[in-house]
Amino acid sequence: MVGEGVLNECLLHPLVEKVLVVNRKPCGVEHPKLKEIIIPDFFDLTAIEDQLSGYNACFFCLGVSSVGMNKEIYRHVTYDLTMHFAEILVRQNHEMTFCYVSGAGTDGTEKGSLSWARVKGKTENDLMKLPFKQSLAFRPAFLMPTEGSKNVHSYYSFFKLIYPVLRHLAPSSASTLKELGLAMINSVICGYEKPVLNVKDIVALSKRDTESDLS
Repeated sequence: MVGEGVLNECLLHPLVEKVLVVNRKPCGVEHPKLKEIIIPDFFDLTAIEDQLSGYNACFFCLGVSSVGMNKEIYRHVTYDLTMHFAEILVRQNHEMTFCYVSGAGTDGTEKGSLSWARVKGKTENDLMKLPFKQSLAFRPAFLMPTEGSKNVHSYYSFFKLIYPVLRHLAPSSASTLKELGLAMINSVICGYEKPVLNVKDIVALSKRDTESDLS
């Protein structure tokens, strides 16, 4: 869902010239800006490594829920996979901005009681040690999907009803997927003063006037 929403904003944005999607299966989107590479194993990027250069940003939206998952498997697909992908990208693109979609509740100290939060925190911390132009961790909470999105669970129809109330009463816990996508794009254009962005940061950055930043 997140990847679909961010891709949609990239294709709509006038300052995004081209988009490369690296997927396990076709995303089903056709657009003049879009190129797609299908690869079954993200741990083996040898065959496509030379096609990953020349990009300003990576919007890393891959992720799984830890619910019911073995801790070692969760760490493997959350930490190991992300770092493997990032280490290959940074060799190809030193001037790249790496935007990692993390999540609310992530433990940046890596010392908390929740295993998933520690793993996410370590992933954020180690990404920021890589020599990218900048690495940013986005920590959305509840995300309202973009209208017309295909990859949305059925229970979001309920959340759609309560979203206006949640946004009004607890603005630090809810944002739209459109705001997340725009915030990620704007972070590449004008940067951000904090390496970790919570919901309020995401909403604020999504509304930034990037044209004035460029001028």
